[in-house]
Amino acid sequence: MATEIRVPTLGESVTEATVGQWFKKAGDSVAQDEPLVELETDKVTVEVPAPSAGTLSEILVEEGETVEVGALLAQFSAGEGASAAKADAPKAEEKPAEAPKAEEPAKSEDAPRAEAGPSTDGKGSDMPPSPAAGKMLAEKGISADQVQGSGKRGQVLKEDVLKALESGITAPVTPSQDKPAAVRAPSAPDDASREERVRMTRLRQTIARRLKDAQDTAAMLTTFNDVDMGAVMDLRKEYKELFEKKHGVRLGFMGFFVKAVIQALKEVPAVNAEIDGTDIVYKNYYHIGVAVGTDKGLVVPVVRDADQMGLAGIEKTINDFGKRARDGKLGIEDMQGGTFTISNGGVYGSLLSTPILNAPQPGILGMHRIEERPVARNGQVVIRPMMYLALSYDHRIVDGKEAVTFLVRVKESIEDPQRLVLDL
Repeated sequence: MATEIRVPTLGESVTEATVGQWFKKAGDSVAQDEPLVELETDKVTVEVPAPSAGTLSEILVEEGETVEVGALLAQFSAGEGASAAKADAPKAEEKPAEAPKAEEPAKSEDAPRAEAGPSTDGKGSDMPPSPAAGKMLAEKGISADQVQGSGKRGQVLKEDVLKALESGITAPVTPSQDKPAAVRAPSAPDDASREERVRMTRLRQTIARRLKDAQDTAAMLTTFNDVDMGAVMDLRKEYKELFEKKHGVRLGFMGFFVKAVIQALKEVPAVNAEIDGTDIVYKNYYHIGVAVGTDKGLVVPVVRDADQMGLAGIEKTINDFGKRARDGKLGIEDMQGGTFTISNGGVYGSLLSTPILNAPQPGILGMHRIEERPVARNGQVVIRPMMYLALSYDHRIVDGKEAVTFLVRVKESIEDPQRLVLDL
């Protein structure tokens, strides 16, 4: 029995994906639920499994191509299915078979119209680009006049845009355009031979775009403080074995910081709000995003309703997120709805940084490495395990006083963790 393998629903606001990797070749036998292909969205990677045991009869979309939700990826034959696969082959050829029809008008009365304009491919058509092509043209910053249309009356289709991009076409550089990537100077011949050009993954493109959008949109400012980690370290040292034995998870520092952040957010609600046009939306719930680094880029899974969890629940959730992020198993729903983000650059050795907002959230807390430093205590210089904290915030919604108060409250909770137990 022949089955169509299509792009599944990818989650809220996600309409397309890039084919990252085919795990099987055409003709390969597969078991039920065995991964066939990996799709990269702008948030996560998604594996499409085999619907049953059978044969992957034909692959219709190559690696690196962009596909929309519901698009046909491959033909699959259940069971032995070889004959069914062959019988179903014409269906797979229906899409390419339409190409000659699209080119026929160019040979008749529409041909002069296509050539009437300047020599730039695609000019002169009285047909606007298809919706999918128009969206891609806008994203890439190129004009329909730069693309040779293959549709009726020279209409530019999505596959035409993809073909043009593969040929190396780029957005035209104008005096008003200041996109550094479009004006990269060519490397010297000796250097060019030692360079490697790799297409950015959809996730990396989205990270780059969102970070730049955050800088362009928010009035971003960062305030700093330092925190004495001694009390939390002593508490962790005393109870870590008992904690792990009872709860089955290690007692880390992140749970304390999530709790401390929630306490501070309750006192300074602007740091847990969002701008919506001319309104401020205050959120009386606490979904804390925890930045996790992977080999494909930074992802931010969200600990939902973290205020209703104990330390053990928070640590278990974060530990699970870390494992699934490294294995590429995070779902889109795991990374939606965050109200505040914590990023721990200290695990990589960072001493100090200015984290960029995870829009539309108005605040992000940056943790850093713990370092023994001389500090003054009661008129004496002592060596203490200190950590720098950085709060980046959107000054449009959070005032300086609120930002400083928030960071001081986090500091107070970490330096005196009994506050977290007593809800002070």
